Amino acid sequence: MPELPEVHALAADLDSRLRGRVVDRLQLVSFAALKTFDPPVSALNGETVRGVGRHGKFLDIEIGDLHLVMHLARAGWVRWRDAAPTAGTGRPGKGPLAARLVLDDGSGFDVTEAGTKKSLAIHLVRDAAEVPGIARLGPEPLDPGFTEDVLSGILATAGRAQIKGVLRSQSIIAGIGNAYSDEILHAAKMSPYKPAAMAPDDVARLYTAMQDTLRAAIARADGLAASELKAEKKSNLQVHGRNGQPCPVCGDTVRQVRFADSTLEYCPTCQTGGKPLADRVLSRLLK
Repeated sequence: MPELPEVHALAADLDSRLRGRVVDRLQLVSFAALKTFDPPVSALNGETVRGVGRHGKFLDIEIGDLHLVMHLARAGWVRWRDAAPTAGTGRPGKGPLAARLVLDDGSGFDVTEAGTKKSLAIHLVRDAAEVPGIARLGPEPLDPGFTEDVLSGILATAGRAQIKGVLRSQSIIAGIGNAYSDEILHAAKMSPYKPAAMAPDDVARLYTAMQDTLRAAIARADGLAASELKAEKKSNLQVHGRNGQPCPVCGDTVRQVRFADSTLEYCPTCQTGGKPLADRVLSRLLK
């Protein structure tokens, strides 16, 4: 799933390609992906792109007075095309293509979603805050106002909730997903099951790990095209997606906990005092 660093880089790449360009049309192939009906997508025809930004993990393309907002979910992506496609859009509901934005010179991008579980969401709204997921977002972790004291307050409010879930909750902190929560906790040398309310020294360590991990990922992705972002992310992860491989910090074997619809990866030596976590739903530290 694209998270804050990838969506940040994707927005920058699209902004450099789209700003000031005129939209010819937005073609929908997966009609279920469109979550709004007013204004209609035809309202984009002939309008100029004013810029591309993001809110958490949401892409926000400003076109005329409207906002084309996309959440790429677990398996969605944006693929740039320099020229008009040579074939049609295909049968609705078949294949990965969900939507196609075409500019007045035929270039543009395709929005795709792999797999059979379709969660990609496209909204066309007059104000980005009309999108329910954006309206519920917590603070951005890289905003200047997101200080260590702010994080401390968030964690104190979360109380006994496990820190892994707190970092992933978009209504608490925007933009961090499964992969970067694993990476942040590994950098902080903290168990994913540690209660969120923690001592000041632990808050400071977690805050530093969050800032360093996200900023380093953004710096690595800076200037990359959309087609390069997935590989860049995967190649630089320390524990996430590395089950069974050696931890790059201590050499211990990275382990995995499987849940109903996701996994987490961690290093026992770095994060849990050498104790493995039970690999089952609602698992707890083995004693």
